[in-house]
Amino acid sequence: MNDNGNSQPTGISNFTNSIPIHAYDATLEAWASALEYHSKESKGHTRRVMEMTMWLAKAMEVSDHELKNVQRGAVLHDIGNMVVPESILHSKGNLTVEEWVTIHMHPYNAYEMLEQIDVLRPALDIPYFHHEKWDGTGYPRGLIGDQIPLAARIFAVADVYDALISDRPYRKAWSKEEAVQYLQDESGKHFDPKVVKVFMDHWQKFAL
Repeated sequence: MNDNGNSQPTGISNFTNSIPIHAYDATLEAWASALEYHSKESKGHTRRVMEMTMWLAKAMEVSDHELKNVQRGAVLHDIGNMVVPESILHSKGNLTVEEWVTIHMHPYNAYEMLEQIDVLRPALDIPYFHHEKWDGTGYPRGLIGDQIPLAARIFAVADVYDALISDRPYRKAWSKEEAVQYLQDESGKHFDPKVVKVFMDHWQKFAL
């Protein structure tokens, strides 16, 4: 209990807030590697989407101050999946309603895990909002258009592109051309049209 009588996980926050700032990035990379193993993501997914998100953010003139938060948020984008059972993450069949609810809770899980850590709180935009969609049909909050933080809108394009060109338990990888066409088709629906345009202007040079 804190001084206000509220129950809070102060042990975690006290420990993580005591870590020197320069040590965070190495720690985050270790978390990301553990999460890739837990989720059976294609090897290097976190590094690839982080790098792609960074060049998109720079192309869209995100400030140097915000770029560090973008980088950390991209590395931690699916940290909320750490508490999702592997049987759900690795399922090759249709999920039950209860399993879908569990999957859709991972942005909330990320918020609860990171909000209490001072240096990571500014990086929450991507872990919490990257499943929002431009047309308001995403989750967790159903935000529309510019209501979605820019970092999350940028990351969504990079994340979906890399996911599409990678093998997954339930499908084979798409070609880069197929993935690019999907981004164009979903511009104005899933994705911010401005971000898609920047991606289209540069993808052959930067997209992995």
